[in-house]
Amino acid sequence: MSVSAAPMPVRSVDQSRFWLRDKRWDLMFITASVIFVPIPYLVYLLLSSGGMDQHVARNAVNAFVGIAIGGPHMMSTFLRTGLDANFKQRYPMLLRSSIIIPVVVVSLAFLNLTLLLTVFFFWAALHVLHQVTYIVELYNHKETHLVRKSAVSLYARLVDYAVILTCLFPLAAFKISQGAFEIGTNDLTAVIPDFFQADWFFYMMAGVFGVALVAYIAKTYQEYRGGYLNLPKTIFISFTVAVAFTMPALENLDTAFQGLNTWHSFQYLAITFYIIKIKEQHGKLDGVAPLVKRFAQATKDSRGLYLLSTIMLVGSLVIFALVFLLAHIITPNPALLNQNIPLDQAIINWRFDVAYYTAILSFLWIHYYHDHFLFTDFEVLEDAY
Repeated sequence: MSVSAAPMPVRSVDQSRFWLRDKRWDLMFITASVIFVPIPYLVYLLLSSGGMDQHVARNAVNAFVGIAIGGPHMMSTFLRTGLDANFKQRYPMLLRSSIIIPVVVVSLAFLNLTLLLTVFFFWAALHVLHQVTYIVELYNHKETHLVRKSAVSLYARLVDYAVILTCLFPLAAFKISQGAFEIGTNDLTAVIPDFFQADWFFYMMAGVFGVALVAYIAKTYQEYRGGYLNLPKTIFISFTVAVAFTMPALENLDTAFQGLNTWHSFQYLAITFYIIKIKEQHGKLDGVAPLVKRFAQATKDSRGLYLLSTIMLVGSLVIFALVFLLAHIITPNPALLNQNIPLDQAIINWRFDVAYYTAILSFLWIHYYHDHFLFTDFEVLEDAY
């Protein structure tokens, strides 16, 4: 593989051939869906300014995003793993080992919710960025195998990965260095080692991102001048970096990241349903995923698959109700509560958070776990091509 910035040989092609499906679909579901990012935060501000308690407003936004899009995106993973007999037969240990995750989530939810949320935040960030690199590699795979028949250079890949994997952390590191990194009512700096709560951590992350950004801009300009720019991929990366870099600057990180989660989930649902529809059209669901096939054929578009993913959320709702009721008989450690609000309100917030994060993270972390595997399959769209 060449280490130069330009793939060899360079051959200018029609940009319309680079889209994963077509220009309209890619823009609507992958890139231009970035318009959803500010909506959760704007709704939170509107509810708060209208007199609603800010914690109630925060939880209302969380619940709506979770039910409307975050939850279905989480459950849609199992349409390709747990509900597919071929997958279960080929990777039984991956599925069996998943049972460890709910045990860890439940234990941490009651014993140290702040630690649970700290692990969740950093794994969620890794997962979101992993999905971004996966989509980038889907663009690269189509370019190198079906459009230009020439390798994307190692240098180009490294620069893309560098700017993607570092864009989320400079401002987050700044808040950590200031001791002001809170998710909802939970101060994550309470469990982040003091070693990282220093100015050097922010300067390092900002410097690394700055170098990566300059290299990305230079590489993009060189590709443009050379006539071999992959425009769909470049637009996607640029929007992602701009949004992920600025998101941690907002005051209420819990709701702010719901905006990023909305965009991420929208992309995930689109790609997952597209993959399943491709398999259904080629008969690859026959006999191995009858339930998925039934819902895939229910409508010409993907509404049937969305309905199935939403129905599966009933499991999370049942767990939420059970944990919330059980948490009601437990007196939390005062050290786990927010001391800046009345005790009764702090206890209610704690119980809601324990139930919410137990119900969500038990499935969400399994979704992360399975996706780290699924995000290595770059040939998955080839049947459509």
